[in-house]
Amino acid sequence: MFTKSYPAAPEGFFAAEAAGLAWLADAGGARCVRVESVGDTEIVLEELTTARPAREQARRFGEMLATTHRAGAGAFGAGPPGGPGVGFIGRREMSLREHESWSDFYVLERVLPYAEQAVARGNLSADGFRTVQRACDLIRSGIFDDDEPPARVHGDLWSGNVMWTLTGVVMIDPAAHGGHRETDLAMLVLFGAPFLEEILAGYDKAWPLDPGWHARVPLHQLFPLAVHAVGHGASYGDELERAASAVLRLGAGSAH
Repeated sequence: MFTKSYPAAPEGFFAAEAAGLAWLADAGGARCVRVESVGDTEIVLEELTTARPAREQARRFGEMLATTHRAGAGAFGAGPPGGPGVGFIGRREMSLREHESWSDFYVLERVLPYAEQAVARGNLSADGFRTVQRACDLIRSGIFDDDEPPARVHGDLWSGNVMWTLTGVVMIDPAAHGGHRETDLAMLVLFGAPFLEEILAGYDKAWPLDPGWHARVPLHQLFPLAVHAVGHGASYGDELERAASAVLRLGAGSAH
């Protein structure tokens, strides 16, 4: 068994992780690490033995991730049923307030709250924040909304939360909620992953991505970049500003 402990854990911290893992696993798609027990200050998980990444496992993970996303959620922002009602991304609290539209949810619960914290920390400049605000105004106009229902997303799907084992890929440490499936994929793109193109190919085969999704990657990277800008320095604030500028350019192109 593998035990994670956090003596100063806020209320619901590990309960949220356990509920997220169970909810993602219930989708019958990508495998999640099994929870053995959970308490206020620790969680006990099955121990995973890591292995070298493999091309076929990557493609299979992409296919299974599509199945997980297709399982859906009750609303944009909705947390796992049976969870404590509060979410976390890393050790930062994450809103589970529900919205009917993806654009309102994404701006109000995922981008602006962390961008504001980044400004307060001195990691995002006033000019950078204004650029982020302009991008958020564009997003809330509905220009990027589509007809897809809320997907059941991992929410923190960087390569460190994708474990390669002898029996395939296993997801750990979720920030699970109802979101847009492209956000999970954009996070994989942001921080890289072994055999990334194979993962994306497997995903696209199982559930074809809408045309132009590559161009929308900066849009869906606003959330993880804003989170990182809070606690990991001004370099991420700069990256957030650049992504927001790319979103504005994307919007300008869509208007023609």
